[in-house]
Amino acid sequence: MAAFIGEPLMAAGGVLPPPVGYWEGVEKICRANDIILIADEVICGFGRLGTPFGAQKYGFTPDIMTVSKQITSSYMPLAAVIFSDAIYQAIADNTATIGNFGHGFTASGHPVATAVGLENLAIFEERDLIGNAARLETSFQAGIRSFADHPLVGEARGTGLIGAVELVADKATKRPFAKVGRAGGIAAGIGHEEGLIFRAIGDQLALCPPMISTEDDVKEIMTRMGRTLERLTGAVAKEGLE
Repeated sequence: MAAFIGEPLMAAGGVLPPPVGYWEGVEKICRANDIILIADEVICGFGRLGTPFGAQKYGFTPDIMTVSKQITSSYMPLAAVIFSDAIYQAIADNTATIGNFGHGFTASGHPVATAVGLENLAIFEERDLIGNAARLETSFQAGIRSFADHPLVGEARGTGLIGAVELVADKATKRPFAKVGRAGGIAAGIGHEEGLIFRAIGDQLALCPPMISTEDDVKEIMTRMGRTLERLTGAVAKEGLE
């Protein structure tokens, strides 16, 4: 038995949305070859892309989903594995035949962490935070893509409430900086000075605003990112980065 695992949108790898039809093709291959399809929903799950799960955003049905982070909004450490009825039945049938399926860790099923997770998800529903992410997607993504013309930006991309701008040394050829991560590190420092927190993944600047963000928040984020990039232009020239 084989398995294919992937993030619906590759997040920590640089915010890389899949090409149109990618997951449809992957699922088709998996079904035709009896390959288990696993979606890593640790970042994409629970509304980040404007849908409950990233798999729904891209129109495929995984056999297994791994989830964490947003299940408690990281207020408490909690992760879970969600799997299909077919997989459950295989475990149940074999448990009945050969004995209990032994698994688990010392802190598995901790009542405090799970209570926080339940309350967190209740707040998501009460405040329609997934709907909020879906409504903000247009303005947030438009804001991200507005930086595509900046001299230091090779590409601006994203989906839902996750986006990134990729810094390059040469815009025409999209040649990366020789010292990968140096420009991104400088940008992160400038961003902090501007009151903006983002993740520098090498020279890719990733933004994941809070699910409670408003349209005004999105405008403020883009304003501060714009100031960060303008200041970065001078800093890159001063450092002599190529």
